[in-house]
Amino acid sequence: MLSITASPSFSRIAKKLHAKDKQGLDDAIQWIAANHAGGEEKKGDLAGVFVYKFKLNLQETLLAYELKPDKFKPNELVLLAVGPHENFYAALKR
Repeated sequence: MLSITASPSFSRIAKKLHAKDKQGLDDAIQWIAANHAGGEEKKGDLAGVFVYKFKLNLQETLLAYELKPDKFKPNELVLLAVGPHENFYAALKR
């Protein structure tokens, strides 16, 4: 069983979503928990970070997460960020 934790920045963003959008985000998180290798693994500065793309209010939304201790046998799913593509990777690097 994968434990799910959220970073403070992820929690701040998720808290501001409308109820309908939170349900869509919860569905995406549950899908990732079941298929943790389903996201695209990033390279370079963001090595070890996975990004899952899904639709939220007819807009493509990105969800960044890490698998701890490694991607092959993870115990923990750490949610890092969620948002539209615009400036997503720049904000994630900070």
